[in-house]
Amino acid sequence: MRVLSTRAEGALKRKKRLSGDELFPAAGADRASAAARALAILEAVSRSPEPVSAVELSPRLDLPKPTVHRLMLLLEDAGFLQREPGSKRFITGHRLMAMSLEALINAPNRAERHAVLQALVDEIQETCNLTILVGNEVVYLDRVECHWPLRTHFHVGSRVPAHCTASGKLFLGLMPAAKRSRLLRLVPLKKYTDKTLVDPARIETELKEVRAKGIGVDVEEFISGLIGLAVPVVDRRERICATVAMHAPTQRVTAERMWDFVPALQRAAKAIGKTL
Repeated sequence: MRVLSTRAEGALKRKKRLSGDELFPAAGADRASAAARALAILEAVSRSPEPVSAVELSPRLDLPKPTVHRLMLLLEDAGFLQREPGSKRFITGHRLMAMSLEALINAPNRAERHAVLQALVDEIQETCNLTILVGNEVVYLDRVECHWPLRTHFHVGSRVPAHCTASGKLFLGLMPAAKRSRLLRLVPLKKYTDKTLVDPARIETELKEVRAKGIGVDVEEFISGLIGLAVPVVDRRERICATVAMHAPTQRVTAERMWDFVPALQRAAKAIGKTL
């Protein structure tokens, strides 16, 4: 009897998973049911603050463990799920995160959201952003530039690090402690300026103040000569889901004066929260 090599055996198993004969029938109610189960798994993984396994999801979804496991493997192969580094548990995959980001950027309420940001910029006369956390990076979901010739240019979809930006530190400070600790431990903490903190213990100490105030601040930690401030946008369950942030050059706005913008940013964050 011919013995398959490890690589060939793995390819055969993967092909069997992707064939879809059992998981996604050709047509009819069974196919719709399988699609609904896959979507339920994606929703459950997306909502979980911690990586999850098929064993944990099975009772939550009231589905057999073998079915959940096979679907999770299929979703992993398709890029919608991935394994947590060093673990067998699942987290959201790159394809699901990319699709979610595009859905948010192109959401039907984007015009209303942009109008709120524009009004904020008109009021404080500095560049403002709406940001979300994707993995270990902050992504600009929307942005309105100020009219000053001296400004820093980023575009919608730009990504910046979490550990040394106002929005990023706010997301870190308000996330569950276990998730924050894991992120700070696994993600490279690059030093961008002489004021960037890269020691997880020192970052944790600073994040205590962020949690106490509910405001994130960046004083030349990401870019020399640039300061920023961020406030949370909360969803209907009072969880942070985005931030409204401003940044400005130190030649125009001091670290002390930027606190004057907090009430305006909070009003904008509340208005944007109502659109979610």
